[in-house]
Amino acid sequence: MYRKSNTRSSRFGRTPSSGRRNNFSSSNNRGKSRGRFGSTNTIHPSLFVCKADPIMESAPFIPIHKFADFKIDTIIKNNISKKGYITPTPIQDSAIPFVLNGRDVVGVANTGTGKTAAFLVPLLDKILKNPREKVLIIVPTRELAMQINKEVVEFRGHLKIFSVCCVGGIGIYNQISDLRRSKNFVIGTPGRLKDLVERKNLHLSEFKTLVLDEADRMMDMGFIDDMRFLMSGMAANRQTLFFSATITSEIDKLIREFLNNPEKISVKTGATARNVEQDIVRVRVGENKIDSLQCLLTKKEFSKVLIFGRTKNGVERLCQTLVKKGFRAESIHGDKRQSKRQSALKSFRDNHSQILVATDVAARGLDIPNVTHVINYDLPATYEDYVHRIGRTGRADQVGTALTFVD
Repeated sequence: MYRKSNTRSSRFGRTPSSGRRNNFSSSNNRGKSRGRFGSTNTIHPSLFVCKADPIMESAPFIPIHKFADFKIDTIIKNNISKKGYITPTPIQDSAIPFVLNGRDVVGVANTGTGKTAAFLVPLLDKILKNPREKVLIIVPTRELAMQINKEVVEFRGHLKIFSVCCVGGIGIYNQISDLRRSKNFVIGTPGRLKDLVERKNLHLSEFKTLVLDEADRMMDMGFIDDMRFLMSGMAANRQTLFFSATITSEIDKLIREFLNNPEKISVKTGATARNVEQDIVRVRVGENKIDSLQCLLTKKEFSKVLIFGRTKNGVERLCQTLVKKGFRAESIHGDKRQSKRQSALKSFRDNHSQILVATDVAARGLDIPNVTHVINYDLPATYEDYVHRIGRTGRADQVGTALTFVD
């Protein structure tokens, strides 16, 4: 059964299925039926309209624990404290004790709720107790892998715990060289990890702990075969931690096949972020869509804007158009070299650019602070993609705005 956190219920006037699920069943089908290349299903525009329900108006979450209460090494507690963490989020509060006890865990939580620390904190303690322990973390995107690797470095502090980040878009030979050195964490994307295994540079049998983060996104991106390949090559007696924003029937099948009596935790509070003001921008016949976008972006309150497009070429063209119109804009998409993607993200994070135009590569896992607006210039393929897109704003108790262009 689920452990339920004592977060409040969400209020969505137009959005069905608020509240947490009571079992692991397929997610709702609002524009859902999609394979690797998306869906042609239509999402009703009413689902893109919802008043913000700011966290400040709700009863605060009261955790069972503080980070100081967890049975973890004092050095890790000090490192957590230096990052300013005192009170765990619901997923951290519920999951960390089970991970510390060696249990398999399935964690279902909204985007931006602290899933990374929910597995990194107890696994760092596990490695301290057994320095020979090796952890494999599989994620859908290069950016998320690099972000988790950065968090490992921050949480470990001066501890001699080492990690290797293995992703595509970067030369493989440096990664092969890094894998030959001492390492406790290997963090990577499914395709690159599989490549390294087939080259015999990565030996799955060495890993006794596995983390799959954003599992539903990996499914959507067509990584199911690579995920099965990697999981089947690991030791049967491993600890497996499975984190996802949604649980589909296909994911449920993976859980039953590869996890051992997992503790199932759901702290989902609803379909979309409570503190995101959501509305639509209608583009009428004869109107120019780019002119409507330009009119929005010139407003003072649009100070840090993430714009989502459907295709790599479309994103790049839109970014170039905005630059020609005088906006400080950057782009990230799959055809861009990783160094360029990282540079674009850094420029946006550091407020050197006002606008980041992206494909759905930026919709999950990335923690970009103070995004004032998310604009869906192109409609998302599914409602779940919409949820993750708008989850980039309204973070850390701030109120954000999401606008979706519709014809």
